[in-house]
Amino acid sequence: MTDYKQFFKNKKVTVMGLGLLGKGLGDARFLAQSGADLIVTDLKTKEQLAPSLKALRKYKNIKFVLGEHRLEDFENRDFVLKSQDVLLDSPYIKHSREKKIPIWMDDILFAHLAPEVKIVGITGTRGKTTTTMLIYHILKCAGKSVHLGGNIKGVATLELLPKVKSGDIVVLELSSWQLQGFGDHQVSPHISIFTNFMPDHLNYYKNDLKVYFQDKSYIYKFQNKNDFLVLGESMKMPSREVKAKKIIAKANSVPKSWKVKLLGNHNMQNIACAVEAVRILGLKENDIKKGVESFAGVSGRLELAREVLGVKIYNDTTSTTPTATTVALNSFNKKVILIMGGMDKGIDVKNLNKILNIKTKKVFLTPGSGSDKIVNKKANVEKMDDLKEAVNKAYIEAKKGDIILFSPGFASFNVFKNEYDRGEQFMKLIKKLK
Repeated sequence: MTDYKQFFKNKKVTVMGLGLLGKGLGDARFLAQSGADLIVTDLKTKEQLAPSLKALRKYKNIKFVLGEHRLEDFENRDFVLKSQDVLLDSPYIKHSREKKIPIWMDDILFAHLAPEVKIVGITGTRGKTTTTMLIYHILKCAGKSVHLGGNIKGVATLELLPKVKSGDIVVLELSSWQLQGFGDHQVSPHISIFTNFMPDHLNYYKNDLKVYFQDKSYIYKFQNKNDFLVLGESMKMPSREVKAKKIIAKANSVPKSWKVKLLGNHNMQNIACAVEAVRILGLKENDIKKGVESFAGVSGRLELAREVLGVKIYNDTTSTTPTATTVALNSFNKKVILIMGGMDKGIDVKNLNKILNIKTKKVFLTPGSGSDKIVNKKANVEKMDDLKEAVNKAYIEAKKGDIILFSPGFASFNVFKNEYDRGEQFMKLIKKLK
């Protein structure tokens, strides 16, 4: 394993993006502990970043530049560590490249410094978190030395460096943004899973699905014949693009006798992807079965959050696209009371609008530019002032045996910090129901 402390010691590093989700904080903390000379810069102000700044206040080798970025902080540095939500056309990253400053992201830098670990990378428009967590769960249950990183709330992948040893398995959820780092350094994971591909993040990619797919494609683009690529059954790509051993994961390949706790055919596809991945790693079928059957799902993803007086309430806050809400609705074999709404990401809502009257008893619509696109004259849709009103009205509407589904279908910005904050606010509201 590479001596990471020696690698980082006295390095002049600019960390672009601190944020509040814990990843930027973890990276900055780890680099500071490893002896790097840091500039941490973020467009958010010190007031907005107060919790993260408090956690870093003891480190004297960090200089903070907040509320702005400055070109001078992106030159004369050993490298820039870029967070995953930096704009594609960032003038600051462009400036660093022009100055021949290396650009790293935390996941690919981890892979560079820990070449002896086995990396399992998971991407896809939907299902990547569930698939990631399930693979990790199965391996953990089977007694494997396994670590979790990537696009997981509160997890900074660089902080795994002191924990991993040669031969360990590291399971990384990789968003399209994080995969930009793999593209920059022309590296792909040894085992890659690509669950599916649908329109998303069109505001970030300026309505260019080809650029979005290009970022996603780095999950397999630099693999070789000794690597493995597991594809969800909806994925179609020319064989010439794939050099690794290709496996199509089909939902019906999961034995019907297995007692699966997750709802919906989409989750059966996620399970199939996870099963194929752990088979590659040599797990016995009985160990796989035990892991799958004991997996209860991921918070905020069709999560059965509470049952009150016979009413089941599901939290699906990570549904940030109309497609995701459509999938969630189709996971139930009865009409539900739906709470949805938020900010538009530029994705077509036609299919969701079509099924609202078929799959819902009532729709409580929270404000937002995306919500304005929900139009179905046959559906019983009522506009709400905020999430609190929507929850209370939905509960009043519900009768014993009903299902209340919170599946927003749109982004959370302008109202909540992020989709996780949105989910936490929803959970607080339903805890008060009696």
